[in-house]
Amino acid sequence: MKKIYIILTHTGTFLSRIIKSYTKDEFSHVSVALDSELNEMYSFGRLHPYNPFWGGFVHERINSGTFKRFSKTRAKIYSLEIQDEQYEKLKYAISCIEKLRKEYTFNIWGLFAVGFKMRIKVKKSFYCAEFVKYVLDEAKIETNLPELIKPEDFKSIKNLKVEYDGYLRLYNTFLINKLMERTKSF
Repeated sequence: MKKIYIILTHTGTFLSRIIKSYTKDEFSHVSVALDSELNEMYSFGRLHPYNPFWGGFVHERINSGTFKRFSKTRAKIYSLEIQDEQYEKLKYAISCIEKLRKEYTFNIWGLFAVGFKMRIKVKKSFYCAEFVKYVLDEAKIETNLPELIKPEDFKSIKNLKVEYDGYLRLYNTFLINKLMERTKSF
């Protein structure tokens, strides 16, 4: 068994506030990570922290890019245990998109269509929730997620475990403190 991580965030940017206003949800972005430190965290989002309309496949980092620029980003991090074979399939699905990243675009039309309860699918184009759903589906991970997907829908995945709730920038400190507590108990 392996763990993956579903990261829900809200940066407070103009675009994220628009998304939040029409979804009425707490979070406006979702990412998937292959490790607990979130070094292998992926999504579709801003390619440049200062340009919300230039988007695509992103290897996200807590302390750089968009998340560094928007240091008050709120996050809820979930873990999900999956089979080793599913983990490998998930990793492969992500790596295939990463290798062809220049062929993929950000599905801005699909993102805004969700606000009108419509689905606009564009070939080789995702918004964050479409991407995460796609790679989970490719890995044959049972999610029962709707086709018209938004970040908050990921909370409904069975067997998710809340790992962290707070500012994303403080997550590494949280991990260090958790490790120190475990060490003290030995």
